[in-house]
Amino acid sequence: MRTQANVTSIRPAGSNPPDGMVRLSGGLFRMGSDHHYPEEAPAHMVRVDPFAIDETPVTNDQFARFVAATGYVTQAEIAPRPEDYPGALPEFLKPGSAAFVPPGAPVPLGTPLPWWRYVVGANWRHPYGPDSSIEGLGDHPVVQVTVADAAAYAEWAGKSLPTEAEWEFAARGGLEGADYAWGDELTPGGRHMANTWQGAFPNENLAEDGYTRTSPVRAFPPNGYGLFDMIGNVWEWTEDWYIARHASDAAKPCCAPQNPRSLDRDGSVDSADPARVPRKVLKGGSHLCAPSYCRRYRPAARQPEAIDTATTHIGFRCVLRG
Repeated sequence: MRTQANVTSIRPAGSNPPDGMVRLSGGLFRMGSDHHYPEEAPAHMVRVDPFAIDETPVTNDQFARFVAATGYVTQAEIAPRPEDYPGALPEFLKPGSAAFVPPGAPVPLGTPLPWWRYVVGANWRHPYGPDSSIEGLGDHPVVQVTVADAAAYAEWAGKSLPTEAEWEFAARGGLEGADYAWGDELTPGGRHMANTWQGAFPNENLAEDGYTRTSPVRAFPPNGYGLFDMIGNVWEWTEDWYIARHASDAAKPCCAPQNPRSLDRDGSVDSADPARVPRKVLKGGSHLCAPSYCRRYRPAARQPEAIDTATTHIGFRCVLRG
């Protein structure tokens, strides 16, 4: 069985990274999986150049320093423009964002998703609405940020958002082909290695891992590269446009998809996204991922997200290249 103790592949480079970052020397690795969700396939070889990556997702305290220094206003704090959302109901044209609200009883696990609500006044300072707060949660990952918000922070910090390949390389921690960032068992020896959902999603959260929502960014063990929360807690934005399947080994593995209008690989409009809102790749899963619903708490897992979306379970971390 593969565990953190047997990491034998490429290790972090020896040069000193900036504080709070880990430098990785890059190299060739097998990205994706042929054994789980179809969008993770095909598994294929990808080479990444050296880069440094944040040890943890960006926290509320870190994002607050950015806002204090720049006066930045997130997208959730700005009223949507009616011309961008023709036919939208008036209540959806007020500043706000999506919040997870447990339905209180079992519900079908298809679409639409009744556990998500647009909450007026929800934003990074008030993730679940005006009556909620991040007081005492300074070391939790910032949420309710769109990819543009994340990119604005990264630019201010002199960094970038990771590509999907960089993110997955880092998440694997040197464990080639392992299902999880720590090995092949979800809870080795009964130990919870990440903040995920236990119980019957979406109405029953047993919180066996100690948390019902986000957790402090160092609450769970790091992976083999010393990186925290690469799995669970919050999904993380990458800079890649989403396509429904990975490119094969024969394609150019170095390059992120140029997909600004949410097209499938054959060039047709994705039927799951009739509004044609551009989508980026999310990685890592979140505290809402459950064995009964979303087994995406794995390095290979990926999910599309509209670039205008902010929620209570999406955050980000940054990289420095070279």
